[in-house]
Amino acid sequence: MRLIVVSKRYGSTRSINLGAWARAVLGVCLVGFPVGAGLMAWQLFAQQDNKLLDKQSRQAWVATLEQQQNQVEQAQREAEKTLAALTLRASELQARLVRLDALGERLTTMAKLDKGEFDFSQPPAVGGPEASANPGENPGPSLTDTLERLALQIDDRQQQLSTLEALLADRKLQSDVFLAGRPIKKGWMSSRYGRRTDPFTGGADWHAGVDFAAKENSDVVAVAAGVVTWSADRYQYGKMVEINHGNGFVTRYGHCKKLLVKAGDIVKKGQTIALVGSTGRSTGPHVHFEVHKNGRTVDPASYIHRASR
Repeated sequence: MRLIVVSKRYGSTRSINLGAWARAVLGVCLVGFPVGAGLMAWQLFAQQDNKLLDKQSRQAWVATLEQQQNQVEQAQREAEKTLAALTLRASELQARLVRLDALGERLTTMAKLDKGEFDFSQPPAVGGPEASANPGENPGPSLTDTLERLALQIDDRQQQLSTLEALLADRKLQSDVFLAGRPIKKGWMSSRYGRRTDPFTGGADWHAGVDFAAKENSDVVAVAAGVVTWSADRYQYGKMVEINHGNGFVTRYGHCKKLLVKAGDIVKKGQTIALVGSTGRSTGPHVHFEVHKNGRTVDPASYIHRASR
């Protein structure tokens, strides 16, 4: 290969003969220089771009991690608050259950009921087949399950107490309307029920009640709860109180000096309804006491001497 060099200044020329190796080296230089320059420029640009991308990615990752960390911390705080609230609720339910059990035991003892039916000292009997044969498949109860179980136990105790309350109320009602006792607090029986000598005429007479001699102005009390159906003067009875106790029973309290109740009043067992006197057909301060059953008089003695419920 021959290269001809022309001098612009002197207008002369010069020829240079290149061998095979020289041509190869010259070709590599002519081709490789621009390629190498391009590769170097691309590498520099890529490195700069990678540095820019790495910086942006790092900032994005840091921001994302910080946001997730904040979310985790907030969720943890809420979980701690929820756990504290559930724990407090469980403590309140347990305390309430203890009070209900104590109240139930006391009422059962006071009412002299069978503890086998209302045994508040023992948990309620439960049972049922196991849902899984593998105990490992059934994890222990969670706090939520504990709260639900306590709530169910409280509902069970409240149902028992409601039943017990109804039973006691019915027993109290039966006790209140149960005729028993004397119509005075202090005094003695001066005349019995049945045939007797009339104190005014001296002849034979039928006495439809019993008489209790007592001090004037002393208390006359109801022998059972009921509704006052009469409270006024009545022929030969003087000032009289009549009480309807239901179930066909009516009691009368005659010869009173002062009446303390009026018709329509609801009276309790043992309540003072009048004061002892001697009004009407009477020889002295006493109470004429009658018991009517289904419209007919009966001997009050069997009710006077029987024990109260």
